[in-house]
Amino acid sequence: MSKVVSSEFVLEPEDNRRLSSLCGPFDENIKQIERRLGVEITYRNNMFKVLGEPQQTNGASELLKLLYIETQPVKGIIPVLEPEQIHLAIQEARTLEQDEPTHYGKEANIRTKRGVIKPRNGNQAKYVSNIVNHDISFGIGPAGTGKTYLAVACAVDALERQEVRRILLTRPAVEAGEKLGFLPGDLSQKVDPYLRPLYDALFEMLGFEKVEKLMERNVIEVAPLAYMRGRTLNDAFIILDESQNTTVEQMKMFLTRIGFNSKAVITGDITQIDLPRGARSGLRHAIDVLSDVSDLSFNFFAAGDVVRHPVVARIVQAYEQHDAEQETQRKQRSDEKKAQAKDGGKPAGPEGETPS
Repeated sequence: MSKVVSSEFVLEPEDNRRLSSLCGPFDENIKQIERRLGVEITYRNNMFKVLGEPQQTNGASELLKLLYIETQPVKGIIPVLEPEQIHLAIQEARTLEQDEPTHYGKEANIRTKRGVIKPRNGNQAKYVSNIVNHDISFGIGPAGTGKTYLAVACAVDALERQEVRRILLTRPAVEAGEKLGFLPGDLSQKVDPYLRPLYDALFEMLGFEKVEKLMERNVIEVAPLAYMRGRTLNDAFIILDESQNTTVEQMKMFLTRIGFNSKAVITGDITQIDLPRGARSGLRHAIDVLSDVSDLSFNFFAAGDVVRHPVVARIVQAYEQHDAEQETQRKQRSDEKKAQAKDGGKPAGPEGETPS
């Protein structure tokens, strides 16, 4: 039976408005922490008590203290802690408990004019560090692990520190299993829906008006992958998003566009390939071909690195488990066929002997 311990502490200074923000409406924030960490939390005014297994109890106690710091007034206004903030804080706390202290080279935090963007787990911190220290970096993993968002943040940071003169964002314009037909509008209006995730990240970090101005001056360029052919990109930070939907030829074309003082990040999820049946993914091929090339970094994310709603991580894990089971069954069928072929195509009889 697991040992149960309790931790009692006082959150100071006592402030009912801050305590209300910490606990959330109808104690929703407290309930979320209890549910995710498997502890029981009781409190009276600013005196808290946490009950549970030692590691979870210590983690929940430290988490509550850190979240209380987040409720400090800003110009007299108490920040409201949203459920998403609680989720990300829990994710970060659990990662710090599980991971051994690691040195990631240059500082992993990304500073933009709109604030500091912090990696939420060890894999994200290593990913950011690899982007800073390598000319070409691959970010491979399921949706919600921050691959594209962190890459755009690194690009904005490099532009603001004048390490590069422009940012170029691109992705293949491949329909996700749907036939959209002929889209109305000019070329920009036709490809914009495919590039929307990249725009969203830019707007969040720089603001809509500044992004519009930088795009007018071609400091930021967003274009479909087909427009990269024949170009040499110097002094640029280039991001290829949804790279699992590139063909082998497109991936080779993109990687050979990179010029002097440029940095490239290639992101993708090899479990969500939308290419026509029979076409080989350029990302899968690049993993096989380039894994031993120096000065390149490959960063692989898993379901545990998902920083969206907790159910997203469980969905990714369920698909991974299903795919693993299917692969095992395929391997067993293949082995059985080989065994039958070896025995002359006859099914094995009792005691494993081939019937005469």
